[in-house]
Amino acid sequence: MTEKILFVDDEPNILQSIQRQLHNRFTLQTAGSGDEALRILKEDGPFAVIVSDMRMPGMSGVELLTRVKDSYPETVRLMLTGNADQETAMEAVNNGQIFRFLTKPCPQATFITSLALALRQHRLISAEKELLQKTLMGSVSVLSELLAVTNPLSFSAGLRCRDHVVAITKALHLPNLWQYEIAALMSQIGCVTLPGDILHTVYSGLELTAEEQEMYENHPVIGASLLEKIPRLENVTSMIRLQLKRFDEYTPAMASAEFEEVLTGGQILKAALDFDRHLFRGMGRNEAVELMRSQKSMYNPEILEVLSKLRIEKREQELSLPVAQIGTGMVAAEDVMAKNGVLIIPKGQTITVSLLQGLKNFSRQVGVVEPLRVRIGQSTDSDAAIDAQGSG
Repeated sequence: MTEKILFVDDEPNILQSIQRQLHNRFTLQTAGSGDEALRILKEDGPFAVIVSDMRMPGMSGVELLTRVKDSYPETVRLMLTGNADQETAMEAVNNGQIFRFLTKPCPQATFITSLALALRQHRLISAEKELLQKTLMGSVSVLSELLAVTNPLSFSAGLRCRDHVVAITKALHLPNLWQYEIAALMSQIGCVTLPGDILHTVYSGLELTAEEQEMYENHPVIGASLLEKIPRLENVTSMIRLQLKRFDEYTPAMASAEFEEVLTGGQILKAALDFDRHLFRGMGRNEAVELMRSQKSMYNPEILEVLSKLRIEKREQELSLPVAQIGTGMVAAEDVMAKNGVLIIPKGQTITVSLLQGLKNFSRQVGVVEPLRVRIGQSTDSDAAIDAQGSG
């Protein structure tokens, strides 16, 4: 994909001059205002680099680059201005987190070099993102799937919860989606230390004993400690540690000690996991949300509002099939049990290659209760996750 640069200045003569000087070297578009730049970014993006003048009518360069940082964090930001006072420079660097601060008149050689370095910085950012997506996310997915084989009830919850968390994160326009996604996938990893009957009690909606409740409430801390040695997962482990905390337990001291995205991540996990648990017990979506709303101070109201507008698409067909006809991608419509009473695949779990192999092994060695009720396809939160009435 061609790397594009957006140059923003309210003086038409400067825009024309930039086009003449640089069109043979870079793929360049121009905008005459901050509003026009945001429109171009939305309609013609992505852009690798944006260069903005500081002093413009309406939206200043600092305000523009700050909004670009929030909405397009991979776009490298440069400031070009004739107002090179120290206060302006500090504001631009601190609020817009710019890559370079250039002053007018800027020598052409310096300007070209700065753009080339900005493009290289963008490639580094893109390469890091690809590493996260293909390496870290891939490794976590494999780990999650392996753990699902050993503890299917709890880890199927993480897989289902991921869809809710991703939809909520997108609806709130939060950056670093991958952190929230991994936190959801691995949120139940601490449950490997719990006896299976505790998890069955939790997912059945029955009450735990005081001792069982203490064991269950400790699983987020255990899960976070298992993951904290993995590089780049510091925020993820903190989100996992907070997943059971009520909204009214978030104190000003916590706000000063943790990043905002960590606190938000913990609150999203709390809402998404409880919502999923209600659905697992057979509640409808609206019923589950209303129950959660009635539990005052338990959940972040903004997250509940988003959750209430998630549209869960139903695209599946339910069938009864023998083990021999079960394939990957199908979803268990009810618990899949071995003839000796062992849970093999919990209701709602997507059947993967490893789970299918385990199912066949059980079928040959122990026997499986057949036929199996499965769904072809899966209910997921749509990427266009917010109903039109609630999108504003």
